[in-house]
Amino acid sequence: MDGRIDLITLISLIVALVVIFKLRSVLGRRNEEDDARMERYRAEQRRAAANGSGQDKVVTLPQRGEPAAGQPSPEAGLALAEVEERIRTVAGSNREVERGLLDMLKLDTQFDPEHFLRGASQAYELIVTAFAEGNRKLLRDLLSREVFERFQNVMDERDKRGEQVDQSFVGISKADVIDAEVNDGIASVTVRFVSQLISATRDRAGAVIAGDPQAVREVTDRWTFSRDISSARARLNPNWKLVATQHAA
Repeated sequence: MDGRIDLITLISLIVALVVIFKLRSVLGRRNEEDDARMERYRAEQRRAAANGSGQDKVVTLPQRGEPAAGQPSPEAGLALAEVEERIRTVAGSNREVERGLLDMLKLDTQFDPEHFLRGASQAYELIVTAFAEGNRKLLRDLLSREVFERFQNVMDERDKRGEQVDQSFVGISKADVIDAEVNDGIASVTVRFVSQLISATRDRAGAVIAGDPQAVREVTDRWTFSRDISSARARLNPNWKLVATQHAA
């Protein structure tokens, strides 16, 4: 070659430089959309951390919605009639249960027996599982002080013996309200749960000393949940707590 650059070579060099510059401008810099996307991601991470394992786990047995301000609307009256019908369905032929649930509805117009049963069933599974695992923090939030102390004594004795409970919660086949009353503004509902569990207790060496890790067994429990509905201020707290337990063999 004579050291001169022909026209085709010059054009190729210019095109290469333009391509490199464009790639650098796209890949090497963040635009406003990228910054917004990153900020959304950071916000999602912060929300996830706030709702993570550090948050207290309190089971709220759900209500039908927020209380309406002022006088009830016609729609509210219709909803109230629907809930009264649900109460009769849940109570069946048990007039005492029907009367107790209706008394609750008079004090707390947001009470719904079907929503209560769904929340109670969720609480039942959480409590049974937490007791097997020895999760005292979760139990403290869900149980009354007296029931928690009984559960804690059993767990403490189990820990002293070096025992461990292996348990799988299979499901709840039945949950029925068998008692309901309002006494001095305190609502109490007793539910009979029929559930299926796989449970075995092992000693320090890992040997099974009770139960069967391969067998599903049916368990029937009668649990009473309680909540203060005596005033508007008390009703702001929607949480029910387990105040009594009875195991049926």
